Order: sequence, then C-alpha cells, then structure tokens
Amino acid sequence: MKTLYKIAFTLTLLFIVTIGFAQTNPKPNISGVILDETKKPADYVTVVLFKASDSSVVKTAFTDPSGIFTFNVSVKGSYYYKASNMGYKTLKSKTIFLTEDNQKVDFGTAQLVASTQNLKEVNVAVTKPLIERKMDKIVMNVSNSAVMTGSTALEVLQKAPGVSVDQNDKISMMGKQGVLIQLDGKQTYMSSADVANLLRNMQSSDIESIELITNPSSKYDASGNSGIINIKTKKNKNGGTNGSINGSLGYGKNLRGNAGLNLNHRTQKLNLFGNYNYGKFERDNLIAIDRISNGTPDIYFMQVGESKRKQYNNNLKAGLDYFIDKKNTIGLLVNGYFNHGTEASANNTLIGTSFQKADSSLITKSLQTNKYNNVSYNLNYKSVLDTAGSEISADVDYSKYKGNDGSDYENDYRFQNGNSIRPIIYTRNNTPSIIDIKAFKIDYNVSLNKTVKLEAGVKSSWVKTDNDLQAEVLVSNAWQNDVKRSNQFVYDENVNAAYTNINKQFKNTSVQIGLRVEQTNSKGNLITTNTVVERNYWDFFPTLFVQQTLSKNNQLGFSYSRRIDRPSYDALNPFIYYLDEFTYNKGNPFLNPQYTHNFELSYTLLQKYMLSIGYSKINDVIAEVILPDAANKSLYQTNANIATNISYNANLNVPVQLTKWWQTNNNLNVFYLSFEAPDLAGSALKTGKTSFQFKSQQTFTIMDGFTAEINGSYESPLDYGTLSLKARYYIDAGLSKSMFNKKASLKLALSDVFNMSENNLSSAYPGLTYSVHQKNETQIGKISFTYRFGKNEIKPARRRSTGTEAEQGRMKN
Repeated sequence: MKTLYKIAFTLTLLFIVTIGFAQTNPKPNISGVILDETKKPADYVTVVLFKASDSSVVKTAFTDPSGIFTFNVSVKGSYYYKASNMGYKTLKSKTIFLTEDNQKVDFGTAQLVASTQNLKEVNVAVTKPLIERKMDKIVMNVSNSAVMTGSTALEVLQKAPGVSVDQNDKISMMGKQGVLIQLDGKQTYMSSADVANLLRNMQSSDIESIELITNPSSKYDASGNSGIINIKTKKNKNGGTNGSINGSLGYGKNLRGNAGLNLNHRTQKLNLFGNYNYGKFERDNLIAIDRISNGTPDIYFMQVGESKRKQYNNNLKAGLDYFIDKKNTIGLLVNGYFNHGTEASANNTLIGTSFQKADSSLITKSLQTNKYNNVSYNLNYKSVLDTAGSEISADVDYSKYKGNDGSDYENDYRFQNGNSIRPIIYTRNNTPSIIDIKAFKIDYNVSLNKTVKLEAGVKSSWVKTDNDLQAEVLVSNAWQNDVKRSNQFVYDENVNAAYTNINKQFKNTSVQIGLRVEQTNSKGNLITTNTVVERNYWDFFPTLFVQQTLSKNNQLGFSYSRRIDRPSYDALNPFIYYLDEFTYNKGNPFLNPQYTHNFELSYTLLQKYMLSIGYSKINDVIAEVILPDAANKSLYQTNANIATNISYNANLNVPVQLTKWWQTNNNLNVFYLSFEAPDLAGSALKTGKTSFQFKSQQTFTIMDGFTAEINGSYESPLDYGTLSLKARYYIDAGLSKSMFNKKASLKLALSDVFNMSENNLSSAYPGLTYSVHQKNETQIGKISFTYRFGKNEIKPARRRSTGTEAEQGRMKN
C-alpha cells in the first residue's frame, strides 16, 4: 500500500506542476458541418485543419453526431481543411481567412461523396515504400515486400535499417544490444531466448510493419537502452466477412513450410477476428572452436560440431472489439502458441599440445527436446473524450507460459589411437519452467489548451519465473540425481510506474518534457543452496524532445532520455548448460541493472532524407562475455556487469526514385563502441572500434502487379565486450506477382543468394585465445501464396474505428 500511495502522490504532483503551465481552454472559433451522401449528419469524420501558406497541419478533430466540427485557432492567417472517412473520397474545403485574433469563422456545410472502389484498387493506391521516416521512428513496411516472403519475423528483423541479428539470434540496434521487443505496442515480458523463439515462430505473412523507436518517450517502459522495436501485425478493417489463406515452402538443406488462415467479421457494433498458423522449421548448424588453455604446458582444443534443429509450431490469435458507441470501445484478445521440437548435436573435440598435434579427443552427442505452451489474455478499454483527441485507455493482462527442455548427453573420452580413456559418461537434464505474468495500465491524454497537451498514466506488473533443473547421471545402469548440478531457481519481480508528458506547441517549435518514475522489487531464490538475492529500488527517468521546423522541407530534432535495462530472466538463471565438458553456458544471479543516458540530434530533408547523430553512455553495462575456467581448462559463456560502455553513432537513410520503374532505399549506420572494465574475472578490459552497417534495397516494377527486389547488407568488423566479430554480409532476392484481379499474390524469394552469411569471432579479452566459426542454414529458396476472400468492397462507414490496438500489455514466449 505504501508503494501505491507513493505512486499516486508522485503522479498527482506531476499533474499539478503540469497544469500550472496551462491556461483555461478558450471557446472554439472555427466550425463547420459535414453531411454524408444522403445529406444526413456524418459523425466521427476525421477533419484536419491546414495552414494555406505551407500546408502544415494545425489541428485534427472529429465531427459529433450532428456532423459539426470545431477548432480553437487564434493565429491570424489563411486556413483550409480536409475531411476523410472510410468509404468516402477525401473532401477539401475552400480557404478561409482570420484577419484578427480569435475571429469566429464558419466553413459552412459540405457533403461527402461515397467511394465504391473495390479492394484491388485500394491495394494499388496504398502501396507504401519499404522504409518510411516519421517524426519519432523509422517504419519498415513488410506486407508488400517480395524479399520478405516465407521468412520468419526474426529473419525480417535482420533486414531492418540499423538492426542486426547474429547467428545466435541476439538482436542489436544501432550497434547496441538491449532492444525491447513489443508486439502491437505490447511488451512481451520474456527472456531474450524466449523472444527469439517467439519471433522465429512468427511468419512474415502476419506482419504489417516494424517500427524502430531509438529514443522513446516517458510513456514507454524505461527498459531497452538501444530503444524499442514494435512489430505490428495485420488486422482487417473492411466491413462484412472476409479473410485470407496463405502458405509457403522453403528449401535449403532441409524443407520448411507454414500455412495459415485469417478470418474477420465486422459490423457497426462488433469486430471479430482470428488467425491460426502452423509451421515446420528445420535448420542445420555448424560450429568450430579453436582455443588455447594457458598453463604449463598450454593445452590446445580443436572442436567441430554439427546440429540439426526441428521445430513444429502452432500459433493462434482470436479477439473481438465491441463499439459501445462512437467514443467507447472495449476489446478482448487471446494469444497462444503450442510448439515443440528437437535438436540433435554431435561435437568432436581434439586435444593436444598444438593445433597440429592431438593426443586425445572428446566425442559428445546430445539430443535436446523442447515443448513450449503459452496463452495470454488482454482486456482493453478505450474512450475518446472530446473532438480534440483526448482519450483514456486501460489494459488488464494475464499470461502463463509452460516450458519443458530435456537433454540427453553422451561423453566419450578417447586417446588419439581410438582407445577409451574412461567409460562413456551418460547424463540427462529435465528443466520444467513456468512464467506467470499479471499487469495492468491506464493511459490518459488531454488537450489543456490550444497549444498544450498532457499525457499521464500508471502501470504495474508482476512476473514470477520458476525453473527447476533436474540433472541425472547414469551409474550402474540406473539413473541417479546429480546433486552438483540439480537446482531450482525462482525469480519474482514487481515493477510499479507512473509517468507524465507535457507537450507545448510554439509557432515553429514543439517541446515535450516527460518524467517516468519506476519502483522495482525483485527476489531471486536459488532454492537448493538457499541463496537469495533481493533488491528494492526507485528510479527517475526524464525525457526531453524538441522539434524545430526550419521550413516546409527542413526539420531539426533533439531528444534525451535516461533508461534502464534489468537483467533478463535467462541471464539471472544460474544453471549450467553444457555443449561438452569443456564448453558451457551459465547464468549470473548477481547481475545489477544497467542505466543509459541517450542523446540524439536529427535532421530531415524533404520529409524523406533523414540524418541522425547519437551519443549514449551506459553504466554497469550488462554484456555477454566468454571467459576462461582455468580450474577445468574450460571456456564458458555468461553475462557480466562491465563498468562503462560509450557509443557514438550516425545514421543516414536515403530513398531514391532512380527511374519510373526502379526505386532504391539505402541505409548507412556508422558507430563507435568502447567498453571498459577495470576488473573482469581478474583482468582489465578496454576495447574500442569504429564500425558500420550498410543496407540497400532495390525495387523494380516490371509491369503492373509484377515486381522484383534485391536486398543486400554488409556489417564491418565489430568489438562488443569480450567479443571481436568479423565482417558479415548477405544478398537476398525476390519476385512478387499479383493474381486473380489482385485478390491473390505469388511470391518467390532466395535468401542469402551466395551463401555468404556466417559468424566468425575471436577473443577481445586479455590473455584468452580462441576463434569461433558458426554457419547456419541461410541459403533458402522460398515460395509463398496468399489468397484473399470474402467481402472486398469498402463500404461507407458512419464512424472510423480507431482504437483497440493502441494499448500496451503483454505476450509470452
């Protein structure tokens, strides 16, 4: 209760301070009336007011049940409006003139004209470029891309500007790890491994667009030091009953494929929607590790391993939106997946006094099984409070995830002549896990006067993870508990937050100041050893955004934010997972959160050419490190707090229409990363390197409805923590053809055309020598077919449905 009182007090204080800057709302002085095609009042029509001098947007409003719209405008000048509603042609008004302050002007009555254009015509009209730059984010439009066909969401992310996904599925943006992944604006609340699993199971056919938000406002959770990636899924807004079926096949060394069904039924009061997708995924992976264990004498390890992963995925989503009236909407959403798979691996490690001379070997075979089930529920409500866009929304979320990982290992230690050094050791693990998530949030925004807007909200979440490692070893043909490795780890986390943003609009300048307050309570309990790590702390996260319009075609922006990254659940889990006896991974329950200061300066030319320059400093940065285990002559991977990480970056995005039939988008990201730790496992670490990423996408319109794409990427060598990564590059190509009066589309694609994508890395840690080569199955030919059926005509609508996806909540693994 004390926590809730503190949050309520903080939010109330922020409201009082904010409202102190505001003035009483003046009465509207500009008005007009919109009628539909039957000359009846048209309610909930979107009306946008523009300055006639430069066509800049002044305000947005909705018509009321009488068809009336109003604006508060005090600045002298000439103005016009555009009115739009689904199913009608856009209406442009005459120009009116304000010759004195707060002069009352009536636009009069205007009538909408119904549009009877069918779906195929609309599809042509709304085709978007692959990359769009908006004021606060970069948007990659996935749905129309041929290169994206048959890809998973994880593979699509790899093509996003400034985003990198390595062969271990680690996601970074602008060269930095710690990205927060959201689905339809909803936080996933999952570990990094589970996020990768979720994205690996999602198909590109389900994705509408991907939003890259490098410096979020106080409205968003403060986690994610390199920003937020929001994946927006498709949702049909057409009236009546309609849907689509889709399927894709891919083949490299293995066959993969998926099939899905989407259904939507919409009336004036109700929208029902759902989809189901089944996928089968197979992938080969090759890993080779050469390393030296320092000692007297040095020991040389040469390891080569191959694995084959098979995954079977069932994903579903169902929901409804009920439109209580034109201003109030309530929605229910259910997401779930039921997935299982296997991974068979064989590793052979040669051991000797040099890389050319081996005297023994360790042969390790393993079979891993996994089963992941997750269902999440979201109840949401949204109310539009006035025609100025004020609204309040609420979300209640619950999710439960159940997983079970099983592993069987066979370790065979032999002399170089093939004779056994010792009997084969058989071990097995069973790791059931449960993640339970509850959360609620309320968001409120209001126009305090004609130039001041307020956003505020509260949020609380409760997450509990329970991981039970049941390790056994085979002794005399009987399985016995391995007390050295068996363990149970329970982690509880509660985060309570309140935020407010105040936005002030001047003539050519927009300023937004925000503050988010978060209180965190966490407890990690290693039950077997009775080791408890408990933390309780408060944090304050200010944000500042300034937008300056120099002219119609030139805009400047500046932003600052302070952010936090709490350790992921898998990073805190102290269990040990073996690749073989000399190579393993373990968690670190003593990790502290990391804090980031982010600064960004941006310049936009002609609304499409964008240059941004950024600086960030992270204290207690959480980094993946590879360190030596001298006692066991082993190499292990874990996460550790490194003292400081400093980053400079510059990002340039240039779309060019070379000819009528050839369009290209080019993105260059240059960054400098440095890491410094005075004592990391007994040694000092200091690294720094300038690197860059270049991505280019070429789109060719061969004929109406027939396009081709080529997508290329190059990432230069990069140092990150204790890892020194070599250059990575690939080229993808694809074709897309619309069919059956644009109700269907056929897409062909080949990923990694020249089979060049691979991971090569070495040690940046002092005194540690190793090199790693990793090659996944990346050269894959794909074919995809989609057919849309049902009612395709977009009818005139009396209201524009705007709301049941804009809330944040959660999803699971």
